[in-house]
Amino acid sequence: MEAAAGTNNSMSARQSIHEAQRGCMVTSIPEETSRRMRKNFLCREDSTLPLRPMPLSLTQPFPRFTRVSPRMLTLEFLHCYGKPMAFPNWKIGHALGIPIYLHASWFAVFFFLTWSLATGYLPETMPGLPVPRYWGMGGVAALLLFLSVLLHELGHSYVALRYQIPIKQITLFIFGGMAHMGKEPPSPRAEFLIAIAGPVVSLILGAGCFGGSLAVESLFAQSGAHGLIVLGSLLGMVNVQLGLFNLIPGFPLDGGRILRAGLWARNKNFDRATSQAALAGIGFGVALGLIGATMIVGAWSGVLEQSIATNGSWLIFIGTFLFAAALASRRQAAPRILLASVTVRQVMVHRVITLLPDMSVQDAVDHHFVAQGGGEFPVCEEGKVLGLLTVREVQALPTALWPWRLVREIMRPTSPDFRIPPDWSIMQAMDRMAQSGWDCLVVMEHEQIVGLITRSAIAQYLQLRGSESLGVRGEG
Repeated sequence: MEAAAGTNNSMSARQSIHEAQRGCMVTSIPEETSRRMRKNFLCREDSTLPLRPMPLSLTQPFPRFTRVSPRMLTLEFLHCYGKPMAFPNWKIGHALGIPIYLHASWFAVFFFLTWSLATGYLPETMPGLPVPRYWGMGGVAALLLFLSVLLHELGHSYVALRYQIPIKQITLFIFGGMAHMGKEPPSPRAEFLIAIAGPVVSLILGAGCFGGSLAVESLFAQSGAHGLIVLGSLLGMVNVQLGLFNLIPGFPLDGGRILRAGLWARNKNFDRATSQAALAGIGFGVALGLIGATMIVGAWSGVLEQSIATNGSWLIFIGTFLFAAALASRRQAAPRILLASVTVRQVMVHRVITLLPDMSVQDAVDHHFVAQGGGEFPVCEEGKVLGLLTVREVQALPTALWPWRLVREIMRPTSPDFRIPPDWSIMQAMDRMAQSGWDCLVVMEHEQIVGLITRSAIAQYLQLRGSESLGVRGEG
C-alpha cells in the first residue's frame, strides 16, 4: 500500500507522477499532454462503468450458439448484476416498505387491455350497454388485473423479506410484474418458498373472485349486479391462468425457479441450476411460439375460429419473451459459474494508492486521477479508511473549486459494508456491491488494507481468464 502525500499548492503535471496500480513507472508528461488528459478526464464517465448504462439485453444469443465478444458479455454481466431494469420508471407508492414503480411499457399494455375488454369481451358478455360504459368498465378491470399482478409480486416479496432478502423495488411492466431482490436466496428451500408464494397468491385470488362472483349472482341476481358478476368471473379466470402459467417449469417463470430450487438441492450448485432451469425456459419459449403460430395458421385457413388468431399472437409474444429472458439468464449464469470458485485475493488490485483527507482535490486530480485515467482511491488517515474518492465525486465539483476544496469534503464516507476479507468469493463481493451500491470495495486483512476489488478488475479478469471457460470466442 502506498500513501499519497499531497501539498497545498498544485504541482505541474510535468512533475513527479506516482506509480500506477500495476506498478508501471510513469515518466514526466508534457504540459500540453497533461492539459489534454485533464480535458478527457472531465468528459469521461466513471472509469468503472461503461460510457452508457447497459440494460439487460434479452435478444443477444447465448455464447454456445454464436461468436460473442468476451468484453460485451463481461460488461453486460457486470452492469446488469443486481440492478433493476433500465428504461423510464415512475414511482406510484409503497407496499410492505417496498417502492412500487410503473415501467413505461405498462401504459401500452394497460391501453391494450382496456381496448380489448371494451370492444370484445364486455360487449359479448353484457350486450346493449353504452360504449363509454364499456370503456369505463374495461379501464377498471385492467387496473384490477394489474392490482392482482402486484399482489402476486408482493407474495414473493413477503416471503423474501422473511428470509432477510431486501427487495429494492417492484416494477409493473408489459409482461406483468417483477420484484427486484437485493440478493439471491440463501438456500434451495428459501428459493422454493419465495417462488411458490406468487402463484399461491394468484390462485387464492382467483378462487376468491370466483366465489365472490357466485355469491353476488345468488344474492343480487335481480338487482342489476350483472357487471360485478362479469368482473368477478373475469378476475377469477385471469388470476387462475396467471397462477397456472407461472408454474410452467421454465426459468425465469416461477415454475422455473421452483425447478431451479430442486436442481440446486440436488447438485449443490446454484449457478449450474440456474443455467439448467434457463435451458428449460428456452424450450418452453420455443414451444409456446410454435403453438401460437399453429393457432394463427389454423385460424387463417378456416380450421379454427378467427378469434383464436389473437390468442395465438399472445402466445407467440409471451413465448418470445420467455425465450429471450431465459437465454439472457443462461448467459449471465456463465460468468457466475466461473467466478463462484474465484477468490477476491486472486482478482484484487494489490498495489493500492490511498489519498490523504487534507490534500486538495486539484492535487488528487493532477497526481492520481489524470495519471491513471480515473479510478477509485481510498482516503486514509493513520491507518483508518475514512472514505472513497472516485471520478463521479470529482466531476460533480466545479473545476474552479478544485484547488480550494479538500478530499475529505467531497469523498464518499465509508460504512462497514465497504470492507471485505480477501478469502471471499468474487460472487460474494459482487453481491455486496449490488446490495450496498459501491462499485469498489476495500479488501482488509488483520485491520490492514491489502487490496482493492473493483468492477473493472473483475471485468479484466473475465476478459483475460474467462473466455475459454465461458465458451466464448473473441471477435475477429
